[in-house]
Amino acid sequence: MKRQRAVILGAGESGTGAAILALKQGFDVFVSDNGKIKPYYKKTLNNYNISFEENKHTENLILNADIIIKSPGIPDTVDIVKKARAKNISVISEIEFAGKYTDAKMICITGSNGKTTTTEWIFHLLKKAGLNAGLAGNVGKSLAIQVAENNFDIYVLELSSFQLDGMKDFKADIAVLLNITPDHLNRYENKFENYISSKFRIIQNQTENDAFIYCADDDVISSEISKRIIKAGQYPFSIKKKVKQGAYRKDGKIFIKTNTKQFTMENGLLTLEGDHNVYNSMAAGITALLNNISDQKLKVSLSDFTGVEHRLEKYLKIRGIQFINDSKATNVNSVWYALKTVDEEIVLIMGGQDKGNDYGILKDLVSRKVKAIVALGIDNSPIFNAFKDIVPVYDTKSMEDAVKLSYQLADEGDNVLLSPACASFDLFKDYEDRGRKFKNAVRNL
Repeated sequence: MKRQRAVILGAGESGTGAAILALKQGFDVFVSDNGKIKPYYKKTLNNYNISFEENKHTENLILNADIIIKSPGIPDTVDIVKKARAKNISVISEIEFAGKYTDAKMICITGSNGKTTTTEWIFHLLKKAGLNAGLAGNVGKSLAIQVAENNFDIYVLELSSFQLDGMKDFKADIAVLLNITPDHLNRYENKFENYISSKFRIIQNQTENDAFIYCADDDVISSEISKRIIKAGQYPFSIKKKVKQGAYRKDGKIFIKTNTKQFTMENGLLTLEGDHNVYNSMAAGITALLNNISDQKLKVSLSDFTGVEHRLEKYLKIRGIQFINDSKATNVNSVWYALKTVDEEIVLIMGGQDKGNDYGILKDLVSRKVKAIVALGIDNSPIFNAFKDIVPVYDTKSMEDAVKLSYQLADEGDNVLLSPACASFDLFKDYEDRGRKFKNAVRNL
């Protein structure tokens, strides 16, 4: 009997993991990447004797597939994907593919902001409670490689809208939707409603035995919920109002309730500052109660979680100036959260590969809290045009120059905040590279 052929498009973390899982499941596997494959992934594919190509997509090697597993970074509009669909070849995501080969419980987190922090926090809670959990998706190793090589009872998955787009039968046992603000609209025909629909795919296929945790203070989510039939048990969280089931804040305390459990904790015991982290903690806390984690373990894990690198990471204090690495803030709303959270006078380093940003929501906070903006990017004109009439804006083309200039502009007691609002690909490999270079430049002052 002829083996089924699986073609993987993209040879990064997601694609390489999918290739290894497909091989272990008995597929004839071929990997195609239109760009250059990183040495680590090339070595991995060679170790498994998996055939691959780079810097091209060879149609006759791809369009004979029984199934195509597409990396999330590849849009549906790419020519080879459109040709595959025209031939009725199933094109799915790595998450969808990996989900077919595990019976593990799936805790899935999405949102425009706070995904990584909440995902890491939930994983931290489960691990400290002694549960056999894996971390995957948009953070850590791919789900596919972990299904191929491990045997976890629970997976905590951070899911981007791109990953959700490629899912058909996959189901979240617990779905967490943190917030929805405009992002990546270039992938969604510049229509916000298309992006909203993508985010709500996190609850597709859920039954009454599943759970949907969401922010009741997010107007977009609340509006969308009113239009939908939701089968899963609903657990809203809010810092503005009391909820019957879910989580809320009142009189300096956080209350979390499910059908069978109730938990209370002082808001001040959270190590992470800001209302956005109260939301993140509530989502994590509800998830913990639904997984029967004890009050004592939950209280400890909500109190000792220190956050995620590159997300409002207080790095070093030099001459009384606090340097904060928020390189993961790749959209305007993330910067809004950062400016709300950080006190005192701010020298703001922002800029990069602009995604058609509307900086309007930042102007009030910038006028009140920011003393200068240091623009960092190849083309800083969008930053200049948005803020030149509000605060002084300076032009830089390297992280070293941006950090040195910010240091000169800041006084004792000020904060230098890297919170770019933009993608990193004009000057850096990714937001992590940008964050590391920021910290290196600060160390070298």
